[in-house]
Amino acid sequence: MRIAVIGAGAVGCYVGGLLALAGHDVTLLGRAVHVDAIQAHGLSLDMPDGTRRIDVKAITRAADLSPADVVLVCVKSADTEEAGRELAPALQEGTVILSLQNGVDNAEKLSAVTGRLVIPAVVYVAVDMTGPGHVGYHGGGRLLIGTTPQSEEIASVFTQAGVPTIVSGHVMDALWTKLTINCAYNALSAVAQISYASMLTVEGVTGVMAQVVQECQDVAAACQVWLPETLLAQVLDIAKLMPDQKSSTAQDLKRGKPTEIDFLNGYVVRKGAEFGIATPVNQALQVMVKLAEKSRSVAKP
Repeated sequence: MRIAVIGAGAVGCYVGGLLALAGHDVTLLGRAVHVDAIQAHGLSLDMPDGTRRIDVKAITRAADLSPADVVLVCVKSADTEEAGRELAPALQEGTVILSLQNGVDNAEKLSAVTGRLVIPAVVYVAVDMTGPGHVGYHGGGRLLIGTTPQSEEIASVFTQAGVPTIVSGHVMDALWTKLTINCAYNALSAVAQISYASMLTVEGVTGVMAQVVQECQDVAAACQVWLPETLLAQVLDIAKLMPDQKSSTAQDLKRGKPTEIDFLNGYVVRKGAEFGIATPVNQALQVMVKLAEKSRSVAKP
């Protein structure tokens, strides 16, 4: 299978790397710092059984993309529309596009830009880029994808490559659940630069997280998405499952990169405003991260 990965960061390199290792024709489109390293030494992927070095094509220009059977979009939410326009060279009549992104509306945005059906996906993996062309793995690794005529075939290919993939008619519910988890953890972990388990030892944190979850549940219900009543317990369990993990927002702040906070807590704030639902805790967390971004920008020489 010919597979193009648009936005080859940690998730894109992880999934694309395992697909390449399984013998598929994979092209990673990413930033020069990673592409140069991959071209020179291969992609390094840390796994529980050791580091794997994977030979895979890597490019920096979308114009160099070849026609693909499947395109995986893994860019930050702010870059979704631009990515949709860039992937045009990879599209042919039967090309399938998957959105492997945070947030709940990226598939819709990609579909609007490309004029194609886009399969939404929920990614359950903890990975980061530990260096140029080097992916660190911290747990998980499965995908949940929406239902389309091509979904079962794609799920089979991915599962055989070591990326367990399930097709679900409830993928939007799962995306909202993941959004809620991100809203509860990401900003707090980022501003304090603290891991999940340590975060929960601070007095008052679980109370704040409970308010975040309730606001998300209220907004989701207005969007005709019904999140489980036990969601708060699920959210708090994440700290037990990934005690040493810091959020992607924390990683972005540390590296001086723009965060996705406007598409996490900020999304809940915007949708809440549309329905007249107050979301003060989500808004406060969004503003905290925006202030942290501002302080780092001002501090740069």
